[in-house]
Amino acid sequence: MKLEPLRLTPGTDLLLALAGLPLQRGERAGVVISGIGSLAPVRLRFAGRDGASTLPGDHEILSLAGSLSIDGAHLHLSVADVDGRVTGGHLLKGSLVRTTAELLVAWLPDFTFRRVVDLQTGFRELQITRSEPEQPAAITTTRPGDCNDARR
Repeated sequence: MKLEPLRLTPGTDLLLALAGLPLQRGERAGVVISGIGSLAPVRLRFAGRDGASTLPGDHEILSLAGSLSIDGAHLHLSVADVDGRVTGGHLLKGSLVRTTAELLVAWLPDFTFRRVVDLQTGFRELQITRSEPEQPAAITTTRPGDCNDARR
């Protein structure tokens, strides 16, 4: 496991920034371990609903967790409004960093995450496979007089 701390700056779309990380970093599987900061506005999809909900105004990120794959990100977010009311759901595009987003991502080099349609749920669900370990390059040696001797 490789840990990567990140800070996102004001105006950054939280979902788009995280969804693009695996391809940018050349990684196949990652998880968001921790996320704090602030957003304005917040866009979420609530459980059992099809549409997006927009929460206007300033919100503090209380928790952020989910998976990252080359197919995108699946992230859940809890936020508190200026009165301390807590709301959470599935993070959507359009949730913009207000002051900062401080994140910790763990990359899992032994795994590959993909999002494939699950016939039972009808949603693109996480498919986890163990990656093949990389084989070390073959080491060849030459002795003086061998046909591969570069000193000739």
